[in-house]
Amino acid sequence: MNDLHTGRTTKDGIRIHNPSDSAGMLAAGQLAASILDEIAEHVFPGQTTGEIDRIIEQKVNDAGATSATIGYKGYQHASCISVNHVVCHGIPSDKKLKDGDILNIDVTVIVDGWFGDTSRMYVAGKLSRKSERLIQVTHDALMLGIEAVKPGNTFGDIGHAIQTFVESHRMAVVTDFCGHGLGRVFHAPPNVLHYGKPGTKAVLEPGMFFTIEPMVNLGRAETKTLSDDWTAVTRDKSLSAQFEHSIGVTEDGFEIFTLSPAGKFHPTY
Repeated sequence: MNDLHTGRTTKDGIRIHNPSDSAGMLAAGQLAASILDEIAEHVFPGQTTGEIDRIIEQKVNDAGATSATIGYKGYQHASCISVNHVVCHGIPSDKKLKDGDILNIDVTVIVDGWFGDTSRMYVAGKLSRKSERLIQVTHDALMLGIEAVKPGNTFGDIGHAIQTFVESHRMAVVTDFCGHGLGRVFHAPPNVLHYGKPGTKAVLEPGMFFTIEPMVNLGRAETKTLSDDWTAVTRDKSLSAQFEHSIGVTEDGFEIFTLSPAGKFHPTY
């Protein structure tokens, strides 16, 4: 039955992949996840985000893979590293991490033409109580969104699961950025919103590949992009957190391509 779907695109422009394509996605996703596992020991007070990025680029090259972000729309780094009130697309630099800083590290690699995209949170030094709470809510929101993934559900169901959970903890879901389809391309339909109403948007079908990557702010949802045209920050300077997995829809649910091989996806587990 799946083979009938091979190569098909839905009316919403969403690619339906062959079941065998999951192996390529898993290989790419596992490399990205293993690099994020290995980078944990390099996150500490006094470290620069530029040095973290240099190590990530070296690990990508050592694996014989390609960084999807170097050269993408002029971007020149192997990762995005977003510290404290940076929501996403933080550019690695010579700035040193301070004790208590929280940061999201986002890596996308290409392995045999398949894109593996994932991000997770880290802490430099001692984690504050409010940062810990933000990270926990964001992590749990992602997992609740993933649990809504199964054939017959909709992308609105995913967004609704995330939004209602986050808002129940009096935090805000960022609405300016979203997840996306991927596979043999970096970004493709659909836009995966992290808010929404049940039963709305496209219906999930086996063979769809996409990211779910909620960004959650301790304060208000509004963001602004800095003059570098990449770095997005919270308008109210409140802390922000993000977790991201790449997902495939299966016949009876979902497959996570970017699970941490070392069980380090959550920084305090």
